[in-house]
Amino acid sequence: METKTGRIIQAISGFYYCLSDGVVYECRGRGAFRKEEITPLAGDLVEFLPGEEQKGGTVTAVLPRKNELVRPPIANLDQLFLVVSVCDPVPNTLVIDKLITVCEFKRIEPILIVTKIDLEDPSAFCDLYRKAGFQVLSLSNENPQHLDTIRQMMAGKISAFAGNTGVGKSSLLNNLYPSLCLDTGEISQKLGRGRHTTRHVTLYDAGSGGLIADTPGFGTMEIGQYEIIRKEELADCFREFAPYIGQCRFVGCAHTAEKDCAVREAVAQGAISRQRYESYCAFYEQAKQLKDWEIKKMRKPSRR
Repeated sequence: METKTGRIIQAISGFYYCLSDGVVYECRGRGAFRKEEITPLAGDLVEFLPGEEQKGGTVTAVLPRKNELVRPPIANLDQLFLVVSVCDPVPNTLVIDKLITVCEFKRIEPILIVTKIDLEDPSAFCDLYRKAGFQVLSLSNENPQHLDTIRQMMAGKISAFAGNTGVGKSSLLNNLYPSLCLDTGEISQKLGRGRHTTRHVTLYDAGSGGLIADTPGFGTMEIGQYEIIRKEELADCFREFAPYIGQCRFVGCAHTAEKDCAVREAVAQGAISRQRYESYCAFYEQAKQLKDWEIKKMRKPSRR
């Protein structure tokens, strides 16, 4: 049987469902994977030997990854749509910035979608993140515009959506892809999980070569818990700092309390949002607490 190349759209209990040329093949990993500490993930591009009638195949190799996340367990994610309501519930910028920081570190493009703009003016919130260099789209409950724009942005990419209960994420996904049939206000049973459980990532066809993963677990993308970012790496995860990096008086400036810091001066002049800067300082303090052994343990090279 000829080896095929495909994308894992679901990994569950040692079975890997590989999409290749529009056909899904059920596979197991080759026996050496466990010894070699190789764990295929949803989103992985793999080589596999198909079995008969799309069952009984074997994944023989996992191709190099662009990125991978621990929780949720997914690989090669291109972009994360952060769905945030301007009110009810009000946005928690520290949580939003934490997710954005991990995305930046993992080379995942964060895109903000602000909902409920018919209930409250979102201008200040939208301007905060647009000024920082992020794409921000806004939607009202009555007129969910930008749907075609979002679909176009998902073409040819692996995308995921994250958002707290009540922000309108399920409603948005229903409007984008009615075939998903998500229950508004509830966690999707179709996507494989119950109200308070964390199950498995599944990728669905988003059209135009794109895949969508409405994954559980983005709330656990904790800096220092599942995703390790050294304090020296944090400044590069705040894209609005880029014009000022290297202009500070001291080499290796932490941008927290040093004199003649170009980043701090930009904050004082309003070129960098103080709110975003305060998030950076909070994450820097967390990163300072990391021990070398914790970093080495969490950054153990992934073997594929």
